[in-house]
Amino acid sequence: MSLSNVGMDMVTLAGPLEARLQAVAEAGFSNIVLWGKDLVGHPEGVEAAIRKVRESGLRVSGLQLLRDFEGLSGRLLDYKLEIAKSMMKMMQALGCKLLLVCSSTSPHATGDIKKIAEDLERLATLATPLGVRIGYEALSWGRWVNEYPAAWKVVERVDRENVGLVVDSFHILARGTPLKHLDDISAKKIFLVQLSDYLWDYLPETDDIIETARHHRVFPGEGSHSATVIELVQRLSKTGYGGDYLLEVFNDDYLQCPLPTVTARASQAVEWLNEQVSRSSG
Repeated sequence: MSLSNVGMDMVTLAGPLEARLQAVAEAGFSNIVLWGKDLVGHPEGVEAAIRKVRESGLRVSGLQLLRDFEGLSGRLLDYKLEIAKSMMKMMQALGCKLLLVCSSTSPHATGDIKKIAEDLERLATLATPLGVRIGYEALSWGRWVNEYPAAWKVVERVDRENVGLVVDSFHILARGTPLKHLDDISAKKIFLVQLSDYLWDYLPETDDIIETARHHRVFPGEGSHSATVIELVQRLSKTGYGGDYLLEVFNDDYLQCPLPTVTARASQAVEWLNEQVSRSSG
């Protein structure tokens, strides 16, 4: 790991898009993950936002986030497909090739794995001519899929080259999911790895998981589960994973700090993780 393949999720930073882009670049990061709202919320419009991103020189390694997609039917599914098309259109303009899809929390969605896989296949078919990949992530409070081994079963069933897994350390920590299952997943089918931690020892209820996930994550090395985060990176390295890592830290406190303060903490987290992984592997 190095800053060359570790990016920052723009949700971690406060302020105008241009200022956030500059802060990330000045901290030495080479790539970012954007949210649709980063673009459509720009005061000068989507096209201006896309131009600012391109001018920054930062690579956009993913676009967030298609929610509550799989397991729907009829007009609900048609509606979500239209949202996906709109997102993919922005991705083309950005030069971004990965659309992140989190497992559904919708009460209207079925848990039938066959239907879930079929819906992701439809999305994959839509994405194929655009050169877009679909990264499927197990949300720890997902209605049917809430751990990465279950998400992997879906990806395996889909069996499309452009559908893979997004591994998120927070959701693994929140559920206490064993890391040993990573050893059974092909490295080429992992499209992105998201890294964060949290401060408490455990999360007893679903509401606690959601509250912490959305407001209280911290960078690797700042939380209470450092050993697990280190082991996660080590196991992925042993599988041959060489793709992007992303610091995805939703933290209300960081949003009240100057941008250089937050990006400095992010850089320190990468340095810490590199040092710990190297020490443990030595």
